[in-house]
Amino acid sequence: MNHTEGEKVDAGALEGVSETALLTLNGRAHQARHPNAIIDDPMAIRLVDSIDFDFDKFGRKGQEMALRSLAFDRAALQYLDAHPATTVVALAEGLQTSFWRLSSARPDLEFAWVTVDFPPIIELRKRLLPPSDRITTLAQSALDFSWMDRVNSDSGVFITAEGLLMYLQPEEAMSLIRECAKRFPGGQMIFDLPPVLVKKLAPKGMRASRRYRVPPMPFSLSPAQLADLAHTVPGIRAVHDLPMPQGRGPIFRTVFPAFWRFGPTKNYRGAYTLLEFG
Repeated sequence: MNHTEGEKVDAGALEGVSETALLTLNGRAHQARHPNAIIDDPMAIRLVDSIDFDFDKFGRKGQEMALRSLAFDRAALQYLDAHPATTVVALAEGLQTSFWRLSSARPDLEFAWVTVDFPPIIELRKRLLPPSDRITTLAQSALDFSWMDRVNSDSGVFITAEGLLMYLQPEEAMSLIRECAKRFPGGQMIFDLPPVLVKKLAPKGMRASRRYRVPPMPFSLSPAQLADLAHTVPGIRAVHDLPMPQGRGPIFRTVFPAFWRFGPTKNYRGAYTLLEFG
């Protein structure tokens, strides 16, 4: 970290989809600070406290962001248990702090980490986060597939695209999935998508508060369409529809996870999807 302790770093330069990195960070940090926390994420709290930004403009700080990160962590840990020296590639990583959560959950593992994101985000990460010789940062778009050449896949590859694919055009998102499946046999990829209704109901993006509108989400697939990827995309061996982790309070502890599993409404919800590459 190369900013002076106590001095806040301005994040006002982030805009569009990059700005959503601050929205999700704020949600995770808020949930990690809660007396009955659902996620252990001290690094997210440190980040929020080190950034000069009007976080209040985002409105509510619900449990969804933290629950999504928990679902991703669980899938990653399962892969890491089988491939302890794997390379984890975090596409459009934003201000995620997954490396530190996974490292503290499993200090025995020596996995390598590759962060891929646009230069303004990489710059912020370098200023705010502690360096590690296990982390490689690549300042580029996830759609510039040259990042694939920098990934050592000898001991396995686990690719995360947390909060990314929905903001891409459908053909961009599918080309990214197809290329990963082709390049990393034996690897896995995890991503999340909103309900398919979102792009119909909010073509200009959903309003999160009076002062903030989330960017449009042109790409989504229903769980049934996602399951079909195993038959339509070469290299995808299996598609797993992951459960919603349990949160806090009756809605997020019981109602929402049950709704997530409920067959008749399944195709109207979002998805946490894990792809296995053959």
